[in-house]
Amino acid sequence: IGLKEKKSGPILENCQLPPRLSSLPMLTSWHSDGGAFVTLPLVYTEHPGGKGHNLGMYRIQRHDDTTTGIHWQIHKGGGYHYHEAEKLKQPLPMTLYIGGPPALMLSAIAPLPEDIPELMLTSLLIGKKLDMTKDPKGGHRLVANAEFAVKGMVPPHLRKPEGPFGDHYGYNSLQHDYPVFQASHLYHRNNAIYPATIVGRPKQEDYFIGDFLQDLLSPLFPLVMKGVRELKTFGETGFHCLAAARVADRYPREAFGCGLRILGEGQLSLTKFLILTDGDIDITDFPKLWTHVLERIQWDRDLFVFANVSQDTLDYTGPSVNKGSKAMMMGLGKEKIRELPLEFSGNLPPHCQKIKAYLPGTLVIECTDYESKPELAETIAKDPALSDWPAILLVNNCDEATCSVQEFLWTFFTRFEPAADIHGAAASVNRFHVGLTPPIVFDCRMKPWYTDVLEVDEPTRKLVDSRIDILLPAHLR
Repeated sequence: IGLKEKKSGPILENCQLPPRLSSLPMLTSWHSDGGAFVTLPLVYTEHPGGKGHNLGMYRIQRHDDTTTGIHWQIHKGGGYHYHEAEKLKQPLPMTLYIGGPPALMLSAIAPLPEDIPELMLTSLLIGKKLDMTKDPKGGHRLVANAEFAVKGMVPPHLRKPEGPFGDHYGYNSLQHDYPVFQASHLYHRNNAIYPATIVGRPKQEDYFIGDFLQDLLSPLFPLVMKGVRELKTFGETGFHCLAAARVADRYPREAFGCGLRILGEGQLSLTKFLILTDGDIDITDFPKLWTHVLERIQWDRDLFVFANVSQDTLDYTGPSVNKGSKAMMMGLGKEKIRELPLEFSGNLPPHCQKIKAYLPGTLVIECTDYESKPELAETIAKDPALSDWPAILLVNNCDEATCSVQEFLWTFFTRFEPAADIHGAAASVNRFHVGLTPPIVFDCRMKPWYTDVLEVDEPTRKLVDSRIDILLPAHLR
């Protein structure tokens, strides 16, 4: 594996100087989007100090024919490179690829440790060395078989509003200031193919790509993170909102150390809620996993909430952008410590309209909106009629939240922040650890500061419905 130098390549067949980014068919996916975006961007940068490269998928918004926004976050590889360049008061050279070997796209979004070069993974996936060629105008070498390559610089300390954008969490991420990519020239091969995708409420194409990558990389996790037997992030929640792991617990609280290892590893550090077990179960089957953990968790010692930490930029459940909390929940041991109730036969608590036992030990309650009753979760946690239920979710719409496992996961984990929205019947502090008494209530109602759920606008819905017979054969619908 590796890189192979070629004298030329298809990418050099055509050059636009200056570039005309408006000639590229960028998508405006949602009516609320702030403009046209490259939705499968492959952003290549190199560390200013010569410490390797990064190939990442960071969304690109076209500003005009020669400039775009670049959605870099400091905790992403390209963001690290830009941060280092800014400290040196230097522009960061950047190449934006669109299209090429499909393995490039997989490598760009793979949750690799920071020191593993993405182009090496590309080479491994294609089973041979990746062809590269020199840019006649200087700068980064080019992937010889890419469809498009836009070359340019990202100047230091220059920001411009980027967004809004309908993202893969299923919500409308807001406009914020981000760095600006200044394009100098654009290469493309003859009859170039422009790849694109639509992101939005799961499941979209990125869900299936993410699942494929997890299967592909799963043998590496135990090698990189000792004690972690198996790892799963759930695309139904946008991946970062929920992860689960099967870990070793050979000595007291070894599982806790494994959890910290996961929360400190590359893109996995963005995980908001982590579930750990040492049980021999299928952690990809959420109902079985959740049931297994609820049967074993000791709420006074096995739930850890880490407040005042970083949170994914696209997750607006925290107090401000990039700030929030994380939680780690453990269900360990072979023996169950409780039997889980399956049916609810009591009365509805005040300010609640509907109640449903969705999974063993788990109630989903439709109740008054958060604006009217922000303290309702604390009140419900103290209701003695609910004391037998380990977990309770408060939602805006019970039927929608329980119509499928997919909707349950999306509603549950994209609509609460651990430090603000987890409540118990009682709380005690022992040796600096906060222990809770069940029931544990997760307030998953929409909050006033959350962004809007992505919804297809009616004209688009009608247009697609009118053409569905032409666009998609009946056997594929």
